[in-house]
Amino acid sequence: MSTTGVTDYLTGLDTPLREVGQQARAVIDSALPDATGAMWHGHPTWSLGDQPGRNPVCLLKAYKSYVTFGLWRGQALADPSGQLTPGARQMASVKLHTVDDIDAELFTNWLRQAYELELG
Repeated sequence: MSTTGVTDYLTGLDTPLREVGQQARAVIDSALPDATGAMWHGHPTWSLGDQPGRNPVCLLKAYKSYVTFGLWRGQALADPSGQLTPGARQMASVKLHTVDDIDAELFTNWLRQAYELELG
């Protein structure tokens, strides 16, 4: 597992977003212990198997004022919270401006659903 690139990416962010990224990563790593976290297309991605991007589940991508927490098949997930915003193809995401935007229980539920979808 190539976590060095993910760690470097997150520690390279400015303080507020670094904290957001690191806390989101902790939720992802806890919910997806069998996933591989690695850099893919310039940002951290968690995938099933040992090849980044082969079966991607989720990603973190930093912008100027927020971190996107995206799920590859997010539009197929049950989201009673209504927080996931549909994106391109099957993706859906949520913008994280502060650590208060991270709902560990909700995100874990999304991640477990996404993991099951990838397992097929």
